[in-house]
Order: sequence, then C-alpha cells, then structure tokens
Amino acid sequence: MMKYTLLFLFILGFSFSSEAQKNDEMSNESLNEIINEISDVVEGTMGNWQFVIDSTLFICLTDVNHNRMRIISPVIEETEVSEEEIKKCLKANFHTMLDAKYAFSEGFLWSTFIHPLKELTTDQVLSAIAQVYSGVHTFGTYYSSGILEFPNSEGREKKKKKLKRS
Repeated sequence: MMKYTLLFLFILGFSFSSEAQKNDEMSNESLNEIINEISDVVEGTMGNWQFVIDSTLFICLTDVNHNRMRIISPVIEETEVSEEEIKKCLKANFHTMLDAKYAFSEGFLWSTFIHPLKELTTDQVLSAIAQVYSGVHTFGTYYSSGILEFPNSEGREKKKKKLKRS
C-alpha cells in the first residue's frame, strides 16, 4: 500500500496547480490547500494541521514570522528504540533519508522534514510528505525516505572490488 500512496503523491504533484506555484512563494494558505487536497482527514488551524494519509498521522507546523515549516510523523515511542536502531537511524540520516530525517522529541522518534516556508514549492511539499511517510514505514527495515540513496563507504568499497576483478 505504501508504494501506491507514494506513487499517488508524486503523480498528484505533476497535476497539482496551487497559488504557491503561481506566486512562487509558499504560504499557510497554499499549504492548507495542498494538505486538504491529498489527505484523508484534516484537523487543526492555519499553520498547525494534523492530517492522515493512508492511516499515517502527520503534523504540519509553520512559523510565518521565522519563515519555517516542519512536517512530522510519529514512528515509535523513544523507550522502544534500541541502541542498534538509533545507530541505524543516524546512518540513515546521512545515506538514505535525504531531505527527511529521524529525530527524537517529546518521548517519540519522529520522521521529520524541516524547511524554510516561503521557498518551498508544491512539488517539494508533496515530496516531503512522501519522504516522511516512507521514513515511518521503513523504520526497522530500510530506514529510507524512499527517493534516492547516497552510497556509503561500504558500498563504494564493494564497487571498487568488483571493478578490480573485471
């Protein structure tokens, strides 16, 4: 189901026409339009939304005065995360999570995306939601935002060995 949700968000990104694209500046009004368009359920007020996509809870918070926006989704309670999983999250933040990251706050591990508000595009918002979603659903397995992966030193060493054997 996750693949279908991610695919839907990217397809929607190509067809979505909002004020943010027309004015080249993201705002709470533009975010509100995007969130309401793609979500199953939306609650909250302008600049503080809780929404659900494919049974996954998201929170989007903005601070217009400081030009900041974050989209977060709870992954697991902090007390349930092992030392090994913490290390895997830190490695993932460097290699496989890309724009989204894992972070601890208020007793939970979160999948997060934090960015200046005004500079966001509609495509970036949709990508952010897809990456946060993927971070939640790949915790414990791939630890991935689902988009790209930067090779780590182990991957580069394996590639070098293969090249030398040829």
